[in-house]
Amino acid sequence: MNPDRAILLLWCPDRPGIVADVSNFIYTHGGSIIDSSQHNDPVSDTFLMRIEWDISGFSVGREGIKPAFEPIAAKYTMTYRIELDSRTTRMAILVSSYDHCLYDLLLRNREGETHADIALVISNHEVLRPVAELFGVEFAHVPVTLSAKDDAEAQQIGILRDRGIDLIVLARYMQILSPRFVAAFPQRIINIHHSFLPAFVGAKPYHQAYERGVKIIGATSHYVTDDLDQGPIIEQDVARVTHRDSIKTMVQKGRDREKLVLSRAVRLHLEHRVMTLGNKTVVFA
Repeated sequence: MNPDRAILLLWCPDRPGIVADVSNFIYTHGGSIIDSSQHNDPVSDTFLMRIEWDISGFSVGREGIKPAFEPIAAKYTMTYRIELDSRTTRMAILVSSYDHCLYDLLLRNREGETHADIALVISNHEVLRPVAELFGVEFAHVPVTLSAKDDAEAQQIGILRDRGIDLIVLARYMQILSPRFVAAFPQRIINIHHSFLPAFVGAKPYHQAYERGVKIIGATSHYVTDDLDQGPIIEQDVARVTHRDSIKTMVQKGRDREKLVLSRAVRLHLEHRVMTLGNKTVVFA
């Protein structure tokens, strides 16, 4: 985190002059560019850009950046957002009974590898309450039953809104979120799926991989949409397996990948390096 940095993310129809005008905007107001990345999607002819700059000497205050930039955005019909590095993202983790991803996220955040305020852990079981308490994080137990799932989700949404949560991370939360829940936090829910999507969606992917005799297993972190395990992919990784691997050893290898992939995806989101384009992402790593 640097309190004197701003990040602009934009996407618009591609045409000449965009980079020049954006760079000149920063220069004219006394900013210094720290990092700049661009991408043109040839299929949709869309231009995407992430630019980060030092605002310690910027001639307009933080609240004035957006109004000052608006004429350029209108000129190029941009969709954009401006993020200030000084603002800390408030994060909640949803988890069921598996603890490996939860431990990893909490530890990495405590060690400063990710910059977030992990304000809350919500679980449909009590078993991981001691883990949250070990790290000094509030724990909320919201049981989920088939007959009362709507009520449970309404309670979860209320808690998340009450705590001012910006980002929700599903750390092996073994429940399917309803469209209502997803719509309440669009592009703000990150999931970890224990397979290399699009292979082996749904339940027990390691069992499916074992039965198919695959030579590579993986993990995928993606934004959650209404379609199960079909959201825009942020990060993936794989591990090699052989005929000697049992389901148990495949699960062990896979959980190592799950922790790494989820933590990378969360970090990329927190650093405002991910932009969605349809059902894909552009990741300015």
